[in-house]
Amino acid sequence: MDNLINIVNKLQDAFTSLGVHMQLDLPQIAVVGGQSAGKSSVLENFVGKDFLPRGSGIVTRRPLILQLINGVTEYGEFLHCKGKKFSSFDEIRKEIEDETDRVTGSNKGISNIPINLRVYSPHVLNLTLIDLPGLTKVAIGDQPADIEQQIKQMIFQFIRKETCLILAVTPANTDLANSDALKLAKEVDPQGVRTIGVITKLDLMDEGTDARDILENKLLPLRRGYIGVVNRSQKDIEGRKDIHQALAAERKFFLSHPSYRHMADRLGTPYLQRVLNQQLTNHIRDTLPGLRDKLQKQMLTLEKEVEEFKHFQPGDASIKTKAMLQMIQQLQSDFERTIEGSGSALVNTNELSGGAKINRIFHERLRFEIVKMACDEKELRREISFAIRNIHGIRVGLFTPDMAFEAIVKRQIALLKEPVIKCVDLVVQELSVVVRMCTAKMSRYPRLREETERIITTHVRQREHSCKEQILLLIDFELAYMNTNHEDFIGFANAQNKSENANKTGTRQLGNQVIRKGHMVIQNLGIMKGGSRPYWFVLTSESISWYKDEDEKEKKFMLPLDGLKLRDIEQGFMSMSRRVTFALFSPDGRNVYKDYKQLELSCETVEDVESWKASFLRAGVYPEKQETQENGDEEGPESTNEESSSDPQLERQVETIRNLVDSYMKIVTKTTRDMVPKAIMMLIINNAKDFINGELLAHLYASGDQAQMMEESAESATRREEMLRMYRACKDALQIIGDVSMATVSSPLPPPVKNDWLPSGLDNSRLSPPSPGAPRKPGPTPSNIGGRNPPLPPSTGRPAPAIPNRPGGGAPPLPGSRPVGALPPPILPSRR
Repeated sequence: MDNLINIVNKLQDAFTSLGVHMQLDLPQIAVVGGQSAGKSSVLENFVGKDFLPRGSGIVTRRPLILQLINGVTEYGEFLHCKGKKFSSFDEIRKEIEDETDRVTGSNKGISNIPINLRVYSPHVLNLTLIDLPGLTKVAIGDQPADIEQQIKQMIFQFIRKETCLILAVTPANTDLANSDALKLAKEVDPQGVRTIGVITKLDLMDEGTDARDILENKLLPLRRGYIGVVNRSQKDIEGRKDIHQALAAERKFFLSHPSYRHMADRLGTPYLQRVLNQQLTNHIRDTLPGLRDKLQKQMLTLEKEVEEFKHFQPGDASIKTKAMLQMIQQLQSDFERTIEGSGSALVNTNELSGGAKINRIFHERLRFEIVKMACDEKELRREISFAIRNIHGIRVGLFTPDMAFEAIVKRQIALLKEPVIKCVDLVVQELSVVVRMCTAKMSRYPRLREETERIITTHVRQREHSCKEQILLLIDFELAYMNTNHEDFIGFANAQNKSENANKTGTRQLGNQVIRKGHMVIQNLGIMKGGSRPYWFVLTSESISWYKDEDEKEKKFMLPLDGLKLRDIEQGFMSMSRRVTFALFSPDGRNVYKDYKQLELSCETVEDVESWKASFLRAGVYPEKQETQENGDEEGPESTNEESSSDPQLERQVETIRNLVDSYMKIVTKTTRDMVPKAIMMLIINNAKDFINGELLAHLYASGDQAQMMEESAESATRREEMLRMYRACKDALQIIGDVSMATVSSPLPPPVKNDWLPSGLDNSRLSPPSPGAPRKPGPTPSNIGGRNPPLPPSTGRPAPAIPNRPGGGAPPLPGSRPVGALPPPILPSRR
């Protein structure tokens, strides 16, 4: 199992050497602690060299992933400097500083982009560690105000992973209960399964105090225990004291200190390095099965994606020709499925597209455009009046002239050209979207895709021109001959009877068709009741409704038109409104809207009001004065305006022609809505499908050099290489893991300890470190104390008898003869 760390390094090599970034959490150790806690010194002691940046404030500003590898020669390598070996550790320090400044700047900024450093040395054990920035409270330089929160998020990014062991570094000259490192570790590892405690600066504690209870795991216990180290002082660092001398001084300190000499073999940097090596080895063994599962899942995912890349040869013409034919066949299938509709991977679940959108254009958008082109009722009646009088000339017209009907109908039919042409444009636009979507699979070959889209689009544009000519020809057919013998046409006699009945009853039988839409203001409602603001009104032949806005989703009210009349509203002298107002009311005096006898509506101009009044006339809502004149109660002055006439006979003729026009235009629009989709379908869509299936490939061969057309884009080539590298890296990683024997027995994880010290135990008075000469307070019982890794080997002889606890230090212990949690036995005199 000693080679497991090398196995993980090989996995890292399998990924990094191929330039692959895999979403795998490889086992590693993250070093966490506050500023100046001694994290960097611990790492330098592992290597035995000064290679980390030093200074005041926050020095580590980017995560440093440090891989220690036992080797014959001593040198370092950076992932961002592939192939370059750094034999001087001063150069390694300078490269770390320069690489940090390249990303974060030189004014104390931070970044979560890691620096990867690999150190080979005969003096190190295999380890993978991450040096993280120390926790800080106050922003300096150009650091953001929330620098503390940012550093915490960066630390959590690493220690939150289940495959990461946490090395919580705490200086001994501060209260352990206030340790930021232990607090962060407790948040992500509440059971203490992944946390290892390290106590630094034991030589800087106040005289008369020690950290014996902490190191014996009696105070704030951890499952993996605590290990104490003594680093070089700042004076030693500035004086360039040799690390090997510092390690010898550390060993001497523990052996000579009365509180630590009985556990000196379980303290110090070499012991910490051995423990971390074994802990990481055991952790790797536990996480390898899950890592294998993740790799196998990614392998299965990559299998499908790299299937087409496995045997691809960029210079093989036959493979390119085969790929071209396959993509054209796929394009033909996708285009037909998108237009005809089928359950495939191309189904759009967000919006209508392809054939569904074209169907909507045929049966909803075309109908809407035809209805929207409905002319102004007032203007239409005026045109009919002028046409009748001009046809009669100087003669007195006794009969309604059919030529007036023909002239007005032709003007109305000619208005159909705009909506049908717009329908063709919308279909062609959607076809272009379909072609672009279907050629998306050709993005690997941009020139082929561009040429394919150009050929198809050019053909569709040609068919579009032909289709528009044919559809306009259909409109010309309608203009060429007025078929007044059509079975759906009401005829002159029925039109006259209809107009006479409408004048008598005051109603019109038009069906519930929409006559007009537009904005108006309800003038006689206060602001609190929703008035004095524009609403969207929809006038039909049976009712008038108003909505909050043009979307017509939130209907405010619907008012039936049965029995209503129109009247003009004169604005008072004191009125501040410049709007023109008219009102709907009931002649029998009933309420029209809620408690109101009339509904006052206003527009900005007189023309708008007159247009609305003509539309109401079309719906059978007549002005008030028209009824009084017909009853003969009063005679109004003869109008001098040539646009209007008080001649009852002319009004009846106008109404007759209007009914005829309405009846005949229903026939024409019905025919148009039926024939235009058929023409578009035959002349554009079906023709485009036939062209793609039969002629596209020939046009591609005739358009240029196929070798150039089948050249990969730089992005596709890069993606192909990356996918193949990821595939090979996964394959190699699975092979590396497969060579590992999982039958080796490792040291078991220590049992759980009492871990209720955060946050409830922070204020406990017993947390202050005791002095060596004072009597010790009782700590946790041995059953609650976790063991330390690695466990001591069991004693081979008979165990020594237990003796009472005593203050102060004792003689050095005999190795292997002291049970965990007890003081050392007395030295037995030897027989001479």
